[in-house]
Amino acid sequence: MNFSEVFKLSSLLCKFSPDGKYLASCVQYRLVVRDANTLQICQLYTCLDQIQHIEWSADSLFILCALYKRGLVQVWSLEQPEWHCKIDEGSAGLVASCWSPDGRHILNTTEFHLRITVWSLCTKSVSYIKYPKACQQGITFTRDGRYLALAERRDCKDYVSILVCSDWQLLRHFDTDTQDLAGIEWAPNGCVLAAWDSCLEYKILLYSLDGRLLSTFCAYEWSLGIKSVAWSPSSQFLAVGSYDGKVRILNHVTWKMITEFGHPTTINNPKIVVYKEAEKSPPLVLGRLAFPPPRAAAGPLSSTESEYEVASVPVSLQTLKPAADRANPRIGIGALAFSPDNCFLATRSDSVPTAVWIWDIQKLRLLAVLEQLSAVRCFQWDPRQARLAICTGGGKVYLWSPAGCVSVQVPGEGDFQVLSVCWHPSGDSLALLSKDHFCLCFLETEQGVGTAFGQRGDHTSKAKAQDPGGVVRQPFDVDRTLHPNHGHADHSYARVRNNEEEPAGQQLNPQQTLPADRSAVDGNDFPRAGV
Repeated sequence: MNFSEVFKLSSLLCKFSPDGKYLASCVQYRLVVRDANTLQICQLYTCLDQIQHIEWSADSLFILCALYKRGLVQVWSLEQPEWHCKIDEGSAGLVASCWSPDGRHILNTTEFHLRITVWSLCTKSVSYIKYPKACQQGITFTRDGRYLALAERRDCKDYVSILVCSDWQLLRHFDTDTQDLAGIEWAPNGCVLAAWDSCLEYKILLYSLDGRLLSTFCAYEWSLGIKSVAWSPSSQFLAVGSYDGKVRILNHVTWKMITEFGHPTTINNPKIVVYKEAEKSPPLVLGRLAFPPPRAAAGPLSSTESEYEVASVPVSLQTLKPAADRANPRIGIGALAFSPDNCFLATRSDSVPTAVWIWDIQKLRLLAVLEQLSAVRCFQWDPRQARLAICTGGGKVYLWSPAGCVSVQVPGEGDFQVLSVCWHPSGDSLALLSKDHFCLCFLETEQGVGTAFGQRGDHTSKAKAQDPGGVVRQPFDVDRTLHPNHGHADHSYARVRNNEEEPAGQQLNPQQTLPADRSAVDGNDFPRAGV
């Protein structure tokens, strides 16, 4: 496992292209596109103001930058760097921007959700969609890119419109039996649309593509309701997390609940593996004290190291008492996600913020619990296999797989606090994002490093600690890989991978932007969007 150098970053804006070839990151008003393997700069673009949102087109040929404060969207091309596009929403403002699945249309949501403007990069035409609802998740595309579902609010009632993405014509329009529609999401197969009510009422509705109501599910009444929703990759299961601290699994045949997962604060079942993160004192190495590596001065030696221990049941988890006088109490299931193979479900209860729960979907039971020293900020599954990355806002990243789990200290100068993670589409690397910087963790498959790579096998191995040039790099500090049947493993190490320098004399000129009062594609004006 190798780490790249640390690069500057703003607003956690760092995304891999869908084809996995490029990595885009933002530094204030600059957009930097790098090769995802070598991290060499491929293109450097300069926007008119600080970038607040970026998104790749589905074919990885274009990337949009949203400047919400200015009401602008700037689009850049990787194939033709001299081509650029600027969309100005004018006095209507801008609060959201996204690509259509074909990668040739941009959907902009104006302030106060007055309308959605659909801009075509090919024909330069403009279409308008009225009455979009300001809610948690009000717009969703089918995975095949054929249909768009939009949550609407008109005449004090909630509606859903289904549009054909090829010509933006209305296919179906129907009202929903909700008091305050909170979100909608297509099943991965595009056959069923889930719509759920606000937290004041527990209600989730399932609709077919033609707008027929298939089923309505309500677990209880007169209490706070749904907080999170997730489809399984196979579309067979719908997981519904609620404020009562439970996850209910609905099946795709009858749309009835097949089981519910509670999140008790005490684990008593000996079949459940509880991985508990514990602090450890790093050993003093005389050689390192006498001749410290250049980047090790403020590295792991200055931060607390940790390791996972398999705790014996019963285990009591740390709970957080919510503030009764504040809105949006920290209770209920705040996050949940299925693994790509449909075998596992990861959840986080906001009242137990330091724990991640791993559920076995095949056996419908709790498999493992990971209790961290700090509150879990985010977790994300490897898109290719059952491997979960977790971060807590500290200097470590945590990986879980069915073979076990591992705590990884991020090498580098200063205090690198991992606030978010982003997987490469192939699962071969992982971007670690902090407030002002990011780095890449390359998960190279090596024989014997089973746990870190989601493979069952030998847990005792050491990766190379020396780069090809012979320079000894900073220890990788895999803080003890654990599996309940294997116990502790040896410490593993990895070299720090240097970023290759740009060839001497290579000029990377920022692309020229258009004047602030014009909107153009290929130099031709876009129609100006009025109020």
